[in-house]
Amino acid sequence: MTSTPTSSADNGAAAFVAEVRKAYAASGAAVQLGALVVDGVAHSDAPVQLPLSVLNRHGLVAGATGTGKTKTLQLIAEQLSAHGVPTFLTDVKGDLSGIALPGQPSDRVASRAADVGQQWAPAGCPTELLALGGLGTGVPVRATITSFGPSLLARVLDLSEVQSSSLALVFHWADKAGLPLLDLADLRAVISHLVSPEGKADLEGLGGLSKQTAGVLLRELLAFADGGADAFFGEPELDVHDLLRTVPADGSDDGERGVVSCLELPAVQGRPALFSTFLLWLLAELFEELPEVGDLDKPKLVFFFDEAHLLFTGASKDFVAQVAQTVRLVRSKGVGVVFVTQSPTDLPKEVLAQLGSRVQHALRAFTPDDAKALRATASTYPRSSHYDTETLLTSVGTGEAVVTVLSENGVPTPVAWTRLRAPQSLMGPAPEAEQQRIVAASPLQAEYGTPIDRDSAYERLTRKTTAPARPSAEREPAPSSSSSTPQRPSGRRTAEPEERSVVEQVLGSSAFRSFARSAASSLGREITRSLFGVRRR
Repeated sequence: MTSTPTSSADNGAAAFVAEVRKAYAASGAAVQLGALVVDGVAHSDAPVQLPLSVLNRHGLVAGATGTGKTKTLQLIAEQLSAHGVPTFLTDVKGDLSGIALPGQPSDRVASRAADVGQQWAPAGCPTELLALGGLGTGVPVRATITSFGPSLLARVLDLSEVQSSSLALVFHWADKAGLPLLDLADLRAVISHLVSPEGKADLEGLGGLSKQTAGVLLRELLAFADGGADAFFGEPELDVHDLLRTVPADGSDDGERGVVSCLELPAVQGRPALFSTFLLWLLAELFEELPEVGDLDKPKLVFFFDEAHLLFTGASKDFVAQVAQTVRLVRSKGVGVVFVTQSPTDLPKEVLAQLGSRVQHALRAFTPDDAKALRATASTYPRSSHYDTETLLTSVGTGEAVVTVLSENGVPTPVAWTRLRAPQSLMGPAPEAEQQRIVAASPLQAEYGTPIDRDSAYERLTRKTTAPARPSAEREPAPSSSSSTPQRPSGRRTAEPEERSVVEQVLGSSAFRSFARSAASSLGREITRSLFGVRRR
């Protein structure tokens, strides 16, 4: 019998499979992305995986519309949850809520699982559904104007440099005067006061605020409120520690599962500057709130920043530099950030340079600009001995991606054409009734479900100038200042269970937490501000 000689191409492919298998091996826990593909064939014996220990080095998930980015987010988030790592997802299109429910078996899922060596079983994740200001089904998420700060607000309002500087002056004066800015009405009241005859003297030594600039600010704030933003600013303000929750795992082991916090955004798709800037506020809050932890075996939180290009459209160099600084510094707090966008070129080079792991779905090159972006993207990947990366980026199919990650030693892995695993949770939105059930059962709904209102800048300035009372639809009566504990406005909050002590009721309530977090302003001490002008704790 005559043996058939093995071709050099076969030897090269076998050597490359062995190289990838070794480069992507992990001694610790890892997210299983899929299997290596060589010449169109998936090699289940060469798994492509992302070590949890490098996830705080940040990452990128990119690709054209319809190439599978959303399913990749779902795949990564559900595995992180299984490893006890909480995640924060932004659901721009409204189809990620299915991560809370077990997936549906099908021939397609079974075929994909067999192809990549996956033991597929339907499984949902512990999930919180959130919504900006309650504009949607989820638990309402709010922030105070004081906490949000002048820089981010100027970014949302698309203010000029002069207008931004004037807005910063308004915040500085309110902080120094001990006037809490909780909602947009508070900020409008302060601006109006500072251009009034009574308020002009208050700015002596701080600079002036022209009536023309004040008029622009007031008009922008009014339009902003009319666009639905008024519901987002106020109290109770989200405590970012609520994003770091875990719950006991089902089964016999004693492990925990990370809670997936899913922020639905379909109701505010028309205000991309609002939700992209809100996500940046969350990052800044995480940096301010969390202690330094250095490198961990697994991150404390993985934060998925969807539609990331919206954050940088028209942004100034200073703003981009601040974003890059935030991304760099938040790593030491144990937070990993995954930017999600169509093309890596959507991100500034200062940010892109910090993203150690990349999952790149197919890119399209229909125009000269597309072709230029394709070449630029290919040039950022490690040189491959097996693939023409530029050609590969346009030829991977749906549910496949071009992957390179950092190994456990911090070394970039070889470029790997990867056939991705199938998510085990429901691939699509959860039914509306199921979403409502999840929200009703959430411990956060009792905490944040009903807005509250405290005595703040509007009330204090109103008492000074005896201005007409704010319309009742906008403000409820302020709580009495004679009470020894913070009181909730009538009709705005449900009663606490009687069996809880008064101390437990007060200390455990979101009203008290919001009060404590802005106590510096309430007591008349000037607030210090840090990244993006957000309030420093």
